[in-house]
Amino acid sequence: MLIASHLTRTFGNRVAVEDLSFSLEPGQIFALLGPNGAGKTTTLRMLAGLIAPTSGSIRVNGEEMSKDTAPRLRSRIGFLTEAPGLWDRLTVRRNLSTYARLYGLPQPERTVDEALEMFGVRDRANDQAAQLSKGLKQRVALARTLLHKPDIVLLDEPTAGLDPESARDVRELVLRLRDERRAVLMSTHNLDEVERVADRVAVMRSRLVALDTPAALRSRLFGSRLIVVLRQPADAFVVAVSGPGISDIRAQGSTLSIDVDDAATRAPEIVRQLVAKGADVQSVMPDQPTLEQVYLRLVEEKKSA
Repeated sequence: MLIASHLTRTFGNRVAVEDLSFSLEPGQIFALLGPNGAGKTTTLRMLAGLIAPTSGSIRVNGEEMSKDTAPRLRSRIGFLTEAPGLWDRLTVRRNLSTYARLYGLPQPERTVDEALEMFGVRDRANDQAAQLSKGLKQRVALARTLLHKPDIVLLDEPTAGLDPESARDVRELVLRLRDERRAVLMSTHNLDEVERVADRVAVMRSRLVALDTPAALRSRLFGSRLIVVLRQPADAFVVAVSGPGISDIRAQGSTLSIDVDDAATRAPEIVRQLVAKGADVQSVMPDQPTLEQVYLRLVEEKKSA
């Protein structure tokens, strides 16, 4: 749906984004992570057609974005900027109506009514944007982003500064967009949100550091381990566990930590071996590092490279 190939963007002598390539697919949530100054917002602005790359290309549904095609291709893209981008002195309805007309929508007022209802702000339609809380402003900004029903949705820090309830509403919206087969790219520092929703994760520091599914990144950086909790001291059962794909068995208290090549495949085998030796198995679970641990490891590796 959207393909970014070897994107580079410079500002004078400063390289903001260098040789960045990835793709967005329908029904997928793609998270773009990186420290401040890593080039995330610049990347989103290029993808949205607001600025041109210094080199490289962007293709939307097979068509290359250029100075001539960008105005038309932007109609397929919704871009939520980090700042809500609302006119404070206009009402909520007037804000949305203005954007609906800018998009050239055939029934702007009907579209605005539907958006007000969908985002739960109908009762605030006649309030000036300046009167809204940050969470309500974000809802209106999301409504504006999706007014023209774009196939590609770019979200820059969609939950920054929101209370837990508002952040949950945004998360549910992002999941709904995936269910509707939209392609969603979100740039965020909220790793908990990414952990909950992302299908693929890219980490960048101007250049791409890593790109894969969260599970694949965890496995690559930390390997795969199983945590087995017993009702007896675990050290008595270290020798009971053996076989292909099983190694580095550690005992602490009533817990065994076992390095495996594939947790789903090896777990039943390990349980059978332990039970056969008289162990009472209380629980078996993967030892899964958080996405924050994965992210910090990748960033530290890049800094030391």
